[in-house]
Amino acid sequence: MDREGHGFSRAASGREIQRALAPEVTLQRSGPQRLKPESDGRAVTARVELVPFPARLMASAFLSFLVLCPLAGSAQVVASHAPTLATPATTSTAAPSVASVQVLPPSSGNPVAKVNGAILTEKDLLLEEQAIFPYAGIHNGSVPKAMEPEMRKGALQMIIFEELLYQEALREKRTVPAERMKRAEVEFRKQFATEQEYNQVMQNEVHGSQQLMREKIRRSLLIEAMLKSEINDKAKVSETAALAYYKANPKEFQRAELFSIQTISIIPPQNPTPEMQQEARKKADSALKQAKTTKTYQDFGLLAEKISEDDWHVNMGDRKAVERDKLPAPVVDAALKMKAGQVSDLIQLGPAYTLFRLNAHTPAGVAPFAEVKAKLMTDLQKSRTDKLRAALDKKLRQTAKIEVL
Repeated sequence: MDREGHGFSRAASGREIQRALAPEVTLQRSGPQRLKPESDGRAVTARVELVPFPARLMASAFLSFLVLCPLAGSAQVVASHAPTLATPATTSTAAPSVASVQVLPPSSGNPVAKVNGAILTEKDLLLEEQAIFPYAGIHNGSVPKAMEPEMRKGALQMIIFEELLYQEALREKRTVPAERMKRAEVEFRKQFATEQEYNQVMQNEVHGSQQLMREKIRRSLLIEAMLKSEINDKAKVSETAALAYYKANPKEFQRAELFSIQTISIIPPQNPTPEMQQEARKKADSALKQAKTTKTYQDFGLLAEKISEDDWHVNMGDRKAVERDKLPAPVVDAALKMKAGQVSDLIQLGPAYTLFRLNAHTPAGVAPFAEVKAKLMTDLQKSRTDKLRAALDKKLRQTAKIEVL
């Protein structure tokens, strides 16, 4: 794009005026990224970034101890943690006595790992993979082949971590309050639309045993409690700590000069004839006259929706904050002479015409703490969480006997 005054010249698409005023954007998938491979120079491991722990419990606060049969409308229980873990060792030098550890009957399916004697199966692994990659339903019910090895590795690490947490909770003699158990059982039952659906799942998964189902629920709640006390509570970041980080790392909060603008654009057809160009100019002059009468963001936006021919007209002409070097020079020159709330004169860029309302001009510099505080606290807490999870996983593995089958 020519940033010296012809940034809106038309090419095959006929909409260069839109791109010229738009910041360059890297497209990202909307919603949470479920699986992200990453490497630190060693073998690539699966890094799973999931929604926060409480949200992943769904309505029932359960982990992936249960596979729900494929019934219409049935709720699926999902995993509730997102650790970044080291590659699991097959064995450790010292293993604790597991005589006091209550080992629940394993899920159906072939064994994939043993953790101090507790068997984890293909069904457990499949549930975790589905939690990491919830889009399997649109991929013939399975994980894409290219993602399968890393997905499986990450899922295996997680189900081992869950089992280690559960066994540690038992060794510490942790308990679940009766009221919490009762509430969880009620929430679990509410997931099913009919009594028949509930009974079918109970029969398929725990052979109709209410006691075994309660133990599985108890297991999930113990894991939840371990994560809360050993990771989530310790990872909390105070405003004071965030401010200290902000002051110590000013370069991380540098921002470019920004212009927040709304635009109205008139774009003639590609390769316009003189008559077409003249008609576009008449429309642009009329647009300018109307725009100059607007007094507010809303007034200008409604006019943009009505007469503008660029893609932003559907969003009240609002381009949000655009970095200075992403804008054509004539637009920047005009904006530097304006105050917030003012409307520019008509600007010709190639065969097209544009005018804009300046909503804000933010100089380059360090963003104020108040502006970055919320995201900074979130980022710092996530970093702490990752480190605490990795450290806890390492600690639990040191005294565990883990066999990957």
